[in-house]
Amino acid sequence: MANNIIITGANQGIGYYMVEKLLSEGNKVSVLDIETDNLTNLKKLYDCLIFYKVDLRNYDEVKRAVDETVAEFDTIDIAVHNACKCTFESESKTDLDTYKDVFDVNYFGALRLVKCVIPYMSAQKKGRVIFTSSGVGVTGFMNISPYSSTKGALEALAKCLRIEYAKDNITVHIMHPPLTRTESASPLPVPEEFKALPEKVGYGLAKHINSKRFIICHNFNQKMQTLGCYLLPTKMGDLLSKLTANFTETNDL
Repeated sequence: MANNIIITGANQGIGYYMVEKLLSEGNKVSVLDIETDNLTNLKKLYDCLIFYKVDLRNYDEVKRAVDETVAEFDTIDIAVHNACKCTFESESKTDLDTYKDVFDVNYFGALRLVKCVIPYMSAQKKGRVIFTSSGVGVTGFMNISPYSSTKGALEALAKCLRIEYAKDNITVHIMHPPLTRTESASPLPVPEEFKALPEKVGYGLAKHINSKRFIICHNFNQKMQTLGCYLLPTKMGDLLSKLTANFTETNDL
């Protein structure tokens, strides 16, 4: 069954390929992003795509885009917060303003989207809200504490909203993609061959967008890896950080 979907952060990377797959399957999709150049080309192939140039740090811009999406689509069945900002520096070298800005996009951007779409979903007594999380939001990781902290906060927010809005038949979920070859992940000192292809991840997540599970992954292997992160968070965080540090030291020699 086709859905009316609104998604943030989909001009490139995982989000872009999610949108491409969702459109190919007959869904209507509205994208909110600070950049829209790639979406212009996609629009030539799919009339059921609309997009808005939106800064998620601005509530009025988010609300206007959501209201116009509803006016165009009549309803919103699924809302996905996929936009994110990531910085790569130790805590000691990261100022408070950077933490605030990363939270403003990753966490409060999600909350702004929720506050705009939930009234529509509550009125129609159905809907799905999905936040794109990350394994590092569960395990921690070296030199990305602002980003990791926002993902941990989204995990908690999703669990709370899942309980609060069950009465309105609104379900809340978390997407867990693997480390992927995206622009935001490019500064990480990890070999490219260890990163998943964004099209495979995006297509896989789109395929499972209607999953009833709280945690949504693009394939079975990622599901098992994510389960390992939840079962042994600190050990997985230590292991992944040590492996990355060793790789960096080896390649700096």
